[in-house]
Amino acid sequence: MADIPTFKLVLVGGDPAGKTTFVKRHLTGEFEKKSSPTTLGVEVHPLTFHTNFGAICFNTWDTASLTIAAAAARAAASRSLQGQEKFGGLRDGYYIQGQCAIIMFDVTSRITYKNVPNWHRDLVRVCENIPIVLCGNKVDIKERKVKAKAITFHRKKNLQYYDISAKSNYNFEKPFLWLARKLIGNPNLDFVAAPALAPAEVTIDAATIAQMENEMQEASAIPLPAEDDDDL
Repeated sequence: MADIPTFKLVLVGGDPAGKTTFVKRHLTGEFEKKSSPTTLGVEVHPLTFHTNFGAICFNTWDTASLTIAAAAARAAASRSLQGQEKFGGLRDGYYIQGQCAIIMFDVTSRITYKNVPNWHRDLVRVCENIPIVLCGNKVDIKERKVKAKAITFHRKKNLQYYDISAKSNYNFEKPFLWLARKLIGNPNLDFVAAPALAPAEVTIDAATIAQMENEMQEASAIPLPAEDDDDL
């Protein structure tokens, strides 16, 4: 590992965005149907990708259980200065020395997108000027609540955005590829070996994919709303 470029990647987002499922899809190839974090803290998983310029590793800090810890700490913070310090230390400890990040929300849950600015604010306060990808997960589900035209935060903050689906493998590798190109500083970097994935749990048909991509393209041309106008 000492010879492989290795970067600390912080993965954040409100539950149930599917963060742990996304990581384990990369790590083992399996789709984990249920994820219920029971411990406070994070899990760190080294995810290695092979590129045309050699291997690259993301030490991925999966903060799925941070949501549980944060809820308890926020409750304490509302009651005392000591609680505020505890929450700040808890959160910052996971972000310190982060070199890149993925913020994830669930396109079937409006509240997870509403909370994206909070995750971003906490991240950039500790990790300045790092490349960040915003991902809308679970686009395989037809009952999508967060439409393409409502996803504007990445444009306001100059982030990269991808619709993804851990369940169908749609855009599975793109967040990591974009980050790898930014971190290595080479736009010609490509992944040359795909991870050994289990078959997709569901399939998104070509017509649906084309429609989603057209909607994202059309949304990118819509003028940005005012800063306080993020209604979905």
